[in-house]
Amino acid sequence: MSERTRIPPLSRFEEEAGFTRALRAGNRIVVSGTVGVEEDGSTLPDAGAQADRCFALIREYVEQLGGRMDDVVRVRMFVTDIADADAVTAAFTRTLGHVRPTGTLVAIAALYRPEWKVEIEAEAVAGEEP
Repeated sequence: MSERTRIPPLSRFEEEAGFTRALRAGNRIVVSGTVGVEEDGSTLPDAGAQADRCFALIREYVEQLGGRMDDVVRVRMFVTDIADADAVTAAFTRTLGHVRPTGTLVAIAALYRPEWKVEIEAEAVAGEEP
């Protein structure tokens, strides 16, 4: 198996729980569930704005691992209210519509914090190993 490259932990929780927010194994980049928390720790109330932030963070993680958003092949989107599906899909289309990765959007009962309305994970297949 190829060596794994991880982005640095962004919270103490990652270390305590033993998970990695994003990693690269060979030419595969996997980004775990990402929520739309702003740099100051706040969360915007609009699901579409949260989704835009999720995709901005995913872009950051993919690029840190040597990939590009054009390398994304799969996206999974989880919303706590199916009424937000169109707003989240619009964020997906703005970010990745030209790439046309596979995509799944499902409604779920809840996320870890009640203000979080959307969580998104992504997978990419990048070029040669860095």
